[in-house]
Amino acid sequence: MIDLAALSVKIFADGADLAGIRAMAATPWVRGFTTNPTLMRKAGVRDYREFALQVLEAVPDRPVSFEVFADDLDEMERQAREIARWGVNVNVKIPVTNTRRESSAPVLRRLTQSGVKVNVTAVFTLEQVKDVIEALAEETPAIISVFAGRIADTGVDPVPLMREALKVMQARPRAELLWASPREALNVVQAHEAGCHIITATSDILAKLSLLGKDHERYSLETVEMFHRDARAAGYTIPDAAA
Repeated sequence: MIDLAALSVKIFADGADLAGIRAMAATPWVRGFTTNPTLMRKAGVRDYREFALQVLEAVPDRPVSFEVFADDLDEMERQAREIARWGVNVNVKIPVTNTRRESSAPVLRRLTQSGVKVNVTAVFTLEQVKDVIEALAEETPAIISVFAGRIADTGVDPVPLMREALKVMQARPRAELLWASPREALNVVQAHEAGCHIITATSDILAKLSLLGKDHERYSLETVEMFHRDARAAGYTIPDAAA
């Protein structure tokens, strides 16, 4: 098995299940946490602030990202400043644009100049990375979340983009590149090899990480054993038609 603690890429747990977050908070190789309004809605979260404060109580010592949900840029900024007050370990997730394709760069500029740590989300292109980098204050830590998994869903290899993004980001050494929306455990290895600083992982991906480095001969045998065990448990038979 690959030693997860030895990977250069940091693994952030992505989700909105409070019990799962508390469990992952006890796992040392989980280096941070992220969530978003879609995950929170699926998890049945009703009170945004109450949920966030419960998460921060469970995770006082690692970065946690909470996302604004306003579409108006001024209201986006107001929400971001309020969310930032909830904890010193908070990164405020700001979408790279609103639904009208208006760039959030002015909001990012004002927030980071005043010391608010942001996590710029829903980034898909190198041009967007460049615009974000130009907006970020050099002295304030920040995260840029490139949705590599969704890029891969379109049939495009995201690795070249991630490597180019890292080159652009050298102008802001306190900004970290996050591989967002991974689809499989392999993406953790890809993010590590590409030089990404962070990768998010939902509970299904986290459950697969114990397989990294697993011996393939052993895995083959375990798979055959599974098929055999399940066929016997189901009581399957194939009668001899010639009998």
